[in-house]
Amino acid sequence: MITAKHISKTYGSINVLKDVSLDVQKGEVVAIVGPSGAGKTTLLQLLGTLDFVEKNEHASLFIHETDVIDLSPKELSAFRNKHIGFIFQFHQLLPEFTAVENVCIPAYIGKASKKEAESRAKELLTFLGLSHRFNHKPNELSGGEQQRVAVARALMNKPALILADEPSGNLDTESAEHLHELFFKLRDNFGHTIVIVTHNEELANMADRKLTMVDGSFIDS
Repeated sequence: MITAKHISKTYGSINVLKDVSLDVQKGEVVAIVGPSGAGKTTLLQLLGTLDFVEKNEHASLFIHETDVIDLSPKELSAFRNKHIGFIFQFHQLLPEFTAVENVCIPAYIGKASKKEAESRAKELLTFLGLSHRFNHKPNELSGGEQQRVAVARALMNKPALILADEPSGNLDTESAEHLHELFFKLRDNFGHTIVIVTHNEELANMADRKLTMVDGSFIDS
């Protein structure tokens, strides 16, 4: 699903990522851990095509059998919308929209019809135990419910890859545990490949693999 070779990233004089390579298989759940500032989120942003990989003769990044390094910004946007779902620490829901409307956003970007998008959104929210929250806005939902709406949004376009950055970092213990279990339910039921950046050791230890990043490089695998 992901084959990254010799990935580096520099901001000014700071080398945030240093010749990083990573292989993630289809259906695998991989956790990336390490201290703050180690480069974990930067790597996730590159894997999610939210930032550009620095080109050099050795660097390559294949996601879902596509070489994303050579895609144009417009092609990257279309690829990202179709193949990658994102879950962040803060749910990033639009406050003026209902749960269904928030979940529909990726589908609208992908030019789906309103009927098709709303049907898919309701199906996902029902799967996530939120059938009674279709028309509630974010401020009417608990933290755990907000994050589940964000998960539904990430799943909207049936992406092959889900990237999560500290997804349970803003949740209480019970909600975090439910979210952690959900990741593996998604993998087992739908075959999603999931890469999670986390400081939560419990979640990291549940993953198929736990990789530790320090000072822009992996120290084990």
